[in-house]
Amino acid sequence: MAWAGYLLTVLGFLAGAFLASLDPVEMQWRWFVPCLLIGSIGVFLVKRSSHASARSDETLANNRDHVEGSLDSILENLAVLDAGKADIPPYELRFEIDRRFRTDLNRFVAARESLVHIYGLQAYADIMSAFAAGERYLNRVWSASADGYVDEAREYIGRAREQFVDAKSRLAEAHRRSQG
Repeated sequence: MAWAGYLLTVLGFLAGAFLASLDPVEMQWRWFVPCLLIGSIGVFLVKRSSHASARSDETLANNRDHVEGSLDSILENLAVLDAGKADIPPYELRFEIDRRFRTDLNRFVAARESLVHIYGLQAYADIMSAFAAGERYLNRVWSASADGYVDEAREYIGRAREQFVDAKSRLAEAHRRSQG
């Protein structure tokens, strides 16, 4: 269905653009409006197909695994970083954050919308609130490291860890509630 949607979108809007370019003074509305409608139907079909794909059981299960795996990896890396923060030169913390966390943060963000379909909007909001706070604290560590604020950079590693622990516990609680 998605390929048909793309085809209708392309054909409808290209035909409409062609009609619009024929006469710069007067538009041929009787042909132009149906072309726009065909293109709009194509957009609708593409969105509908995308929405159905995002709600498939396989996609939801894979995304749930990505979210859980990302949080686990982030927490493991934060524990290592927190334990060794005194040994890492302050200006190097930002490179450690990029190296250790960017992949997992991006993977979590890419899969996060499935949380709404799996656990509901309130659970999603609770999990994402804690996750976003943890991510902001990691960004603060990165900025403090770049600016040379050693104490602040080291302090916010622990704060970020607390927020990601909270996100993990909220995810576990949502999972328990959904199981029964």
